Amino acid sequence: MSTQTSTPAAMSPDELARATAQAMYDADACSRALGMTLLEVRAGYARLSMAVRPEFLNGHQICHGGLIFTLADSTFAFACNSYNVNTVAAGCSIEFLRPVQPDDVLTAEAVEQVLSGRNGIYDIRVTNGAGETVALFRGKSAQIRGSVIPVAE
Repeated sequence: MSTQTSTPAAMSPDELARATAQAMYDADACSRALGMTLLEVRAGYARLSMAVRPEFLNGHQICHGGLIFTLADSTFAFACNSYNVNTVAAGCSIEFLRPVQPDDVLTAEAVEQVLSGRNGIYDIRVTNGAGETVALFRGKSAQIRGSVIPVAE
């Protein structure tokens, strides 16, 4: 993803979403350390991927659920911060639907369902390399003060 050189006020909603995502990704040591890749971001939407590495396996030799959750949560963060308003999780839940095998590649897709006032609801579908749904995550967001990319006052 390339960062836009124009000011946030001059960007289209999708340009702003991409620029915000790049700024967040650059500051997000956890997502980078886990090998997450930004595939697509637009207003209210994000898609990330992550390869399942050997150290991600639990005692059953399948991907640890906490890492699936982390991918979904990061994808949620990129989607709900896409408007350049600092936004955090107010709550979330996940349903694990099938095990994830070693060396698979997971893709998480976050779709905004509702944005009302300072609160939003986002659904995140996590799929494996075969396109099978392995988990469904729902996040509730809350906007807080500030912006990801500084806005001229």
